[in-house]
Order: sequence, then C-alpha cells, then structure tokens
Amino acid sequence: MIIRGMFRLAIGHKSGIKEFDNSLDGFTASLAPLIAFPLVGAAVSIMAGQWQLAVVGFLSRLCAVLALPVITHEFARRTGREKFWLRTATALDWSFWMIIPVLLIAAFIAASMVSAGLDFDQGRDAALGIILAYMLWYHWFIARTGLELSRLRAVLFVAVNALAIGLFSAGPYIIDYLFYGKIVNY
Repeated sequence: MIIRGMFRLAIGHKSGIKEFDNSLDGFTASLAPLIAFPLVGAAVSIMAGQWQLAVVGFLSRLCAVLALPVITHEFARRTGREKFWLRTATALDWSFWMIIPVLLIAAFIAASMVSAGLDFDQGRDAALGIILAYMLWYHWFIARTGLELSRLRAVLFVAVNALAIGLFSAGPYIIDYLFYGKIVNY
C-alpha cells in the first residue's frame, strides 16, 4: 500500500494519499528507517574513530527528520486541518524514498544530454535541477492533497519546511562550531 501510494502521488493522483495510514503506528513506521540509516552511519563513524562527526552528523539528520512532522502538525493545526496531519506527515516521510527513482531518471536524462553534446557540468546541473524541481513539486502535491490546502498555502508549507529543515540541520554544526571553534573535520 505504501509503495502504491508513493507512486500514485508521484504521478499526480490524489488517491495515493489514501494508501497511507492515518495513525500513530503508521507514522512511527515511516520515521523508523529515516532514523535508522543515520544511526547506522553514526555507528560506522564511531567505529572509525570519528565520534564528533558521528554525533554532530546524527543530530543534524535527526533534527531534519523530526522537523518535517512537527511543522506539518503545526501547519495543520493553524489551518484547521489537524485531523489530516498524521496521514500527511506519514506520506511526506515515505516520500523521501522517491529520491532513488528520481535520481536514476535524472541521471539518465543528464547522460543523454551529455551524449548529445552538452558539457558534463551542465548535464550534472540539469540533473540536480530536475531532482530539486520534482521533489519540491512532490512535497507540494502531498501537502496540498494531504492537508487539503490551496495551491498558495501548499507553496508556503513547502517553503517553510525547506527553510526550517535547512536551519535545523545546520543547528548541530553551528553548536559544534560555537563550542569547538571549527566545523567538524571530515
């Protein structure tokens, strides 16, 4: 059901939102892999002797992962759509995994453009532009569909999320800089 919902939403079918569970269990299931992968990455960094990088990197990713549902809930509450927030947050969490097929498609398009004579750097930039534009649209569509927002409110939702996630992700690095006088060494 989740994969079907992701792909339905990915091609602009509003019915895809119904494939996501509107419960706390469904929501926590969507968060689990988003927390587990950075946790494993942190464990690998710790085993390599880079504990500071592990802690700061994990906290940065954790802040980013948790910011999305917090902002979704608050936005839903302020717009009178609180009953839709769990399903929307769940769909937004699962939407992260759409980056994989989008990355493959964008890489294929960029490779085709480079084969047709476009400079490699321009092809790479085109691929990144495709990925960014699509993922912004995808989040906009999920927010608009899940929270039943107007187009403009959905744009505002995506903009607030992008800004907040950027700031929250940078937070652990900024704190590390303030305490140790440098950004974590990689």
